Amino acid sequence: MEHVIAPPRPRAALGLFERYLSLWVVLCIVAGIALGSWTPAPFHALGALSVANVNIPVAVLIWLMIVPMLLRVDFGAIGTVAKHWRGIIVTLGINWLVKPFSMALLGWIFIRWLFAPYLPAGQIDSYIAGLILLAAAPCTAMVFVWSNLSDGDPNFTLSQVALNDAIMIIAFAPIVGLLLGLSAISVPWGTLFLSVALYILVPVIAAQLWRRALLTQGGDAALARALRALQPVSLVALLATLVLLFGFQGEEILRQPIVILLLAVPIVIQVYFNAGLAGGRGGDQPVRLSVGRRLGNGRRRAR
Repeated sequence: MEHVIAPPRPRAALGLFERYLSLWVVLCIVAGIALGSWTPAPFHALGALSVANVNIPVAVLIWLMIVPMLLRVDFGAIGTVAKHWRGIIVTLGINWLVKPFSMALLGWIFIRWLFAPYLPAGQIDSYIAGLILLAAAPCTAMVFVWSNLSDGDPNFTLSQVALNDAIMIIAFAPIVGLLLGLSAISVPWGTLFLSVALYILVPVIAAQLWRRALLTQGGDAALARALRALQPVSLVALLATLVLLFGFQGEEILRQPIVILLLAVPIVIQVYFNAGLAGGRGGDQPVRLSVGRRLGNGRRRAR
């Protein structure tokens, strides 16, 4: 039987601000480092507003970042994500079978071998442990942001994030313990569960209540208006989060810039490696091509 694939629906072109998002990200990182170094007091005050090591100002900004995507989630159609089962398997495999182990390998190659002469000898093990911990904790908020920018499937995105967070609760400790050579590690369960509640449960519930109210009052048109109004709010919250996070560490970054740059090398390599692996093995053409089509529309409009 011949399968006919319907042509993709028209997608809105990226705006000027979105097309140059990489530039704004770099500028906000630089601004955060500069402000955190020149005026550290406000950042210290904001950094102290934490519960179980979860920073409340950052949590609020993350809510603003992810609400536009969560408003698009239709739980009545959540079952349709099953057709993207290859993409789900690839994502879970990369997050839990590739990322932690590849970072352990990259950490050994770069931190313990190539860059060891340029790093404090007593901190080598700590740097490698930090890289492994970073790789073993899948991102949540940024997945929503990039999926929203690329006009991705909101139901598929939410399913991926929920599955990864559920697996993290079970697999994080054993995988990290294995790679760090520890028989037992101290898992900050309070921070872990509070993060899942703050960044998944609370915004999902709030967004669904808001979505229901919008659809009840004005139907799809009201929802579309709200999404258009929230799009710039999401991007501004993203950039403000970067300023805040790099402001928290501004003094430390300027105190040892070489160390920071060297530690960034394995992280950047792994990001590109994972992206290439997912794009090449996703086996789910509509999902893989959504970003390309969206960016292509933006490039054509720029011309």
